[in-house]
Amino acid sequence: MDALSEVLRTVRLKGGVFLHAEFTDPWCLSAHIRPESCDPFLGETSEIIPYHYVVDGQLRMQLEDEPPYEVGPGGLVLLPHNDHHLLGGDLQLPPTPSSEVVQYPTPGGLAMIRLGGDGARTRIVCGFLGGEKLRTNPVVQALPPVLKLDYHEGPSAQWIRNTFGYAADEIAAGRMGSEAVFAKLSELLFVEAIRRYAESLPAGQTGWLAGLRDPYVAHALALLHRKVGEDWSVDDLGRAVGLSRSALAERFIKVIGQSPMRYLAQWRIQVAAQELLNTSKSISLIAEDIGYESEASFTRAFKRWMGVPPGTWRREQR
Repeated sequence: MDALSEVLRTVRLKGGVFLHAEFTDPWCLSAHIRPESCDPFLGETSEIIPYHYVVDGQLRMQLEDEPPYEVGPGGLVLLPHNDHHLLGGDLQLPPTPSSEVVQYPTPGGLAMIRLGGDGARTRIVCGFLGGEKLRTNPVVQALPPVLKLDYHEGPSAQWIRNTFGYAADEIAAGRMGSEAVFAKLSELLFVEAIRRYAESLPAGQTGWLAGLRDPYVAHALALLHRKVGEDWSVDDLGRAVGLSRSALAERFIKVIGQSPMRYLAQWRIQVAAQELLNTSKSISLIAEDIGYESEASFTRAFKRWMGVPPGTWRREQR
């Protein structure tokens, strides 16, 4: 399994549909999705990644101190860090807070927003992905505030556009099971968004996703993720990828921004956190699985990264 797949596997994202929205010009909406708003769809979740998919019409979106984004039919904007943002046909209008115009659903239905005058219509579906500790995940950390995707180009464009369009129509019609379809599509969409963003990075770019384009760094990342419990040294890792110890360390630090062993230590804590949250394994067994010689040394490392011992963290999360 490649490094990106390994990291996404530990994210354990859950997708869902938040609402179906119809706007008519002129309009402007202020939006910030709170995790607790998504509890009816996902259960309790600490962090979310919202997105807006344009079914019909034109959408403008803007973050504070950022230029606006223009999105047409079949386009999508995804906000990896859940920043406050404006949506509208005219972003110069005084914005209406989304909380004031959401029509909460009847059982089995979707939340709804209708806003605007008697001008051109824009129809969007707002969805979200939920997860725990997303901001500490290397993939999410490496993403910009906004990912804008246009599904009119590229080999995957047609099936994504057609499938997403179909699911949006199913939701608008209130068909049973349409939310479940869109939830799974949301998870696929996130992976595709990351892949496209990584492929678009310019030469010389640094960061985790840029590391996937360096064959030696990508190979090292894949090994560290695939064999997180291995007793790695930089010498061992260098031999495995075909570089000297110093060459690998220099290359890894230049692209990723930290040494291979520091990266491994941080990743082990992320894996441990997922195991603590999603399994009933003992702390000693988790420590052994991720490469610590003793429960005590694991506990010290976990507290150094997370602020509390693993047992306390597990109780607090649950």
